[in-house]
Formats: sequence, structure tokens, C-alpha cells
Amino acid sequence: MDAICIKDLKKDLKKEMDESRFEHTLGVMYTCAALAMRYGYDLEKAMLAGLMHDCAKCMPNAKKLKMAEKNHLEITSLERKNPFMLHAKLGALLAKKKYDIDDEEILDAIRWHTTGRPDMTLLDKIVYVADYIEPKRDKAPNLAEIRQTAFMDLDKALLKILEDTLGYLGASAEHVDSMTKMTYDFYVK
Repeated sequence: MDAICIKDLKKDLKKEMDESRFEHTLGVMYTCAALAMRYGYDLEKAMLAGLMHDCAKCMPNAKKLKMAEKNHLEITSLERKNPFMLHAKLGALLAKKKYDIDDEEILDAIRWHTTGRPDMTLLDKIVYVADYIEPKRDKAPNLAEIRQTAFMDLDKALLKILEDTLGYLGASAEHVDSMTKMTYDFYVK
């Protein structure tokens, strides 16, 4: 993907998102770029994954559920009760079908940016962490520490985000996606 494509995608997404979601998306894209530079990852791929990570976020919940069913995506009982949680899975689908992104690594990073997954790729980690630490975020606990850690040890930052997320949501399966817990268990070792 070249800069012209990213520029065009930004224009498309600006039409699809509300202003605060678009600002968050740009923050994630630029934070992905910074992390990619720090960890020697492909800058364009990181920026593209960051830009597209929430491309399905502003879709109404009923539409998210209907689209996930129509495309035979796996829907957990938690996602069925909380369709907003489907935006990552649907984001990967939209990135591929609507925006013609066919790089599986980028699609996976979009797909796993909310829950993580065991044995994440570098791009998965970059997008997951960037989504949490981008400059517009201000409510997460330990944010200043995690921002600093992200540029020294990405795995430590990832684990701290997972710990804080599980602490915030509680250990109840009613509130926590099982993949988040599996990801935490993988990285805590």
C-alpha cells in the first residue's frame, strides 16, 4: 500500500465515522507508525492496519450482528449480547471486501486489536498497544507508564494492558471475551 491509498482511505473513513472516532483512528495510525519505527516494522503496513482497525466501529449494532451472521462469522454468546464487540471481526471483513486489503497480516491485526490472541505477531501487538495508548486516550489506568513502556518493551506493555483490561472488566465470563483471558494466560508465563 502506498501513501496515496492511505490518503484515499482516510477520506473514505472520515465519511463513515463520527468526528471523535475518526480522530481516535488517526491517533492509532500515527501511534502504529511510531511503534513500527521503534521496532523496525514496515511503516506503511502498520499505518494501514492502524487506520483500518475501527472501520466497522460506527456501524449500528443491529447491522453488525446481521452482517456477522450473513458472512458466517463466529459469534460468541457475549458478542451476541453485546454486538458492539463484533467490530474487530467485521473490521477485518470490511477491510478485505469493501476496501480491497488482502494482506492477511494486516487483516489479522484488525481482527485481534480488541482481544489480542496468544502468540501475536509484531503487527498484532503494535495495533493492540497503539489502540490503547494513542494520544486521545485519557481514561485508562497506568496510561503514562504503559505509554513509556510501549517504546521500551512491547510485550511488557501488552501484558500490562491485558492486566488492566481484565482488572477493569472483572474475571466474569459475562463481561470478558475468552480470547482476552487466553491472551493474558499466554503472555503472563
